[in-house]
Amino acid sequence: MELDNFGMDFEDYFPSMIGSLGAEGFIGELCNGFRLLMDVNKGLITFESLKVNCFMLGLEVRDDELLSMLMEGDLDGDGALNQMEFCILMFRLSPCLMDGPKMCTNTHQGVQGVVDPMLM
Repeated sequence: MELDNFGMDFEDYFPSMIGSLGAEGFIGELCNGFRLLMDVNKGLITFESLKVNCFMLGLEVRDDELLSMLMEGDLDGDGALNQMEFCILMFRLSPCLMDGPKMCTNTHQGVQGVVDPMLM
């Protein structure tokens, strides 16, 4: 476990999720997370949708923190995140997935497999 920029404990569960769900299942879960946070009318994660959903999830996040999250992942400069930007951001924020071009994952049986994130 490590500390994030705000001094909070952070444990990266993405590698174990990939190990148990497989690459396609993991991407599907990222897409589910996107749909949870997006504005259903715009099909994007907006400042407003992120703020409402953080409140509904019981998270107290300041407006400047929400804006920073959006700016970090906003590749096209529209002030919101589309599904691809969200998935890219999630990969970038996972230190275990970004350690190198290939990552090792464990399956339920404890067998090591190598997944190339560029193929997902």
